[in-house]
Amino acid sequence: MPRLQVKKIAQLTGHNAAVFALGKDHAPNTFLSGAGDGWIVRWNLNEPENGRLIAKVDTQVFSLFHLPEREVVVVGNMNGGVHWVDLVQPEKTRNIAHHQKGVFAITAYDGYILTAGGQGMLTKWDRATGRALESIQLSNQSLRSLAVSSKRSEIAVGSSDNSIYLLDAATLQIRHHIIDAHTNSVFALAYRPDSQYLLSGGRDAHLKVWHLTESPSCTDDKPAHWFTINSIVFSPCGRWFATGSRDKTVKIWDAETFGLLKVLETIRDKGHLNSVNQLFWSPYQDFLISASDDRSLILWKVNPDNSTTP
Repeated sequence: MPRLQVKKIAQLTGHNAAVFALGKDHAPNTFLSGAGDGWIVRWNLNEPENGRLIAKVDTQVFSLFHLPEREVVVVGNMNGGVHWVDLVQPEKTRNIAHHQKGVFAITAYDGYILTAGGQGMLTKWDRATGRALESIQLSNQSLRSLAVSSKRSEIAVGSSDNSIYLLDAATLQIRHHIIDAHTNSVFALAYRPDSQYLLSGGRDAHLKVWHLTESPSCTDDKPAHWFTINSIVFSPCGRWFATGSRDKTVKIWDAETFGLLKVLETIRDKGHLNSVNQLFWSPYQDFLISASDDRSLILWKVNPDNSTTP
């Protein structure tokens, strides 16, 4: 099995509360973070120590998604509000009290933005205008995670009712309802880049691999962490994926075999002191970024050139 060399490049500080959200920015060498302090911060991977505050909202930020064509950041807060933050003309920023009990995930498909929140509602928004177009009630419990597959024209939704819902991306009709996908809330979802598999992580600390045939089937189920799996992301090259957990660790896995390659932990690797809440794998030089309850972000360099076979 291949081995990876992963090096800690920098620990980014500046937020005054737990960091929950990471996302793409307008350039490949920058990314955004959002935290419990309500701050949206832009980071440059070439100068990681110099974060720049670009916006602030009134309550905790749970999720974010950048619209580069409009210079708008869509932000979900702990109270269910959806902020359309205008970075060029801040006075045009809108906060729409839409969901309840938090907006836990935001993603995009085609010309739409999708938000998932408390009390089980998924909402489709017009990307150009920020207008709510359609809402569907999937569950009577919170929706915690979203993933999109363009190849399958499909949206995966993870819920606190322990289910995974697979929806037709155009109609939002349910294709498959995987009941009891985990024994607790489904906090993380990610399609493998070829869209043949969907990975899920739960509050039960299990990592599951779902083969997406006519009827999704679980082909791998492993106790991957000690506590909740909060985030799953694939590398831009598609060879690896990473998981982040409340057990304070980041783990890197082989995307073909789903075998464990690397564990990044507190003492040995100078990792996080508290829960790892979110991961973002930048296309810029294979940087993996982790965000934590310890109010910091860590920049990890994953070096594909040093991957060797024993």
